[in-house]
Amino acid sequence: MITITKKLIALDLDGTTLNDDSQISPQTAETIRAAARQGYIVSIVTGRPNRLSENFYDDLKLETPMINFNGNLGILPHQEWNREYQYTIDKEIVTELLEKSKPLGLSLIAVEGRDLFLANRGLNTGFGFFPSTLKTNQVLSRKSLKTNPISITVQVEPELKQGLIDFVEQQFGDQVEVSPWGGPHPIVEIATKGVHKSTGLKFLADYYGVLQKDIIAFGDEGNDLTMMEYAGTGVAMKNAIDKIKNSADEVTDFSNDDDGVARYLQDHLDIAVGQ
Repeated sequence: MITITKKLIALDLDGTTLNDDSQISPQTAETIRAAARQGYIVSIVTGRPNRLSENFYDDLKLETPMINFNGNLGILPHQEWNREYQYTIDKEIVTELLEKSKPLGLSLIAVEGRDLFLANRGLNTGFGFFPSTLKTNQVLSRKSLKTNPISITVQVEPELKQGLIDFVEQQFGDQVEVSPWGGPHPIVEIATKGVHKSTGLKFLADYYGVLQKDIIAFGDEGNDLTMMEYAGTGVAMKNAIDKIKNSADEVTDFSNDDDGVARYLQDHLDIAVGQ
């Protein structure tokens, strides 16, 4: 039997493990499952909430902790775990944004946690992260928000986005930081200051006793930068933004839509697919 060095493979989802249809292709799924069977530690490290990533975790048959909300939540899906962690933000910040939503140009305010989702309205724009119709118990208000959320996501008028960022940084900059989403959507996310994907990746490495040099992290967007810099090998997707490619140790030969992660793993690690 081949003995392998304990390695941690950290996978971003959108634009990386998922193809352009937001699915995991059969080749990518089987390669990742094979890597896990052969002793590699494979973990999802994503900006997505757990409600929108546990289906991929299950499809890949993973048993490792999963990191959500760009490092702000670490869980073992579907179970209680005494090592679980989360970073939350003061719910009064949400109240302030609700009260000032009109002058700030906010058309959507959504708050989330491991078991929390509330929004001031549905969002029928087709990109799938928020429901188009809210249930009664999902409507956001000062009264309905009883616990501190992990993440606040807002949709802002494009011409007012910088004003929103300035407002949040001036009012709450000692507590939170603002991260505009990649891609075409005028969406801004607010979360605990100083917590990034590298926070979650370090947690995983410490938990498993993996050295930094034995971490491989895949990503494509700005929120992946910290974990790719922390990893011994930061791998940018062929379809990644230039900032990520320029800072990466390696770039895949194929994009997320052409099984870039799977082909890289098959080429660079001893993974026997189909066994």
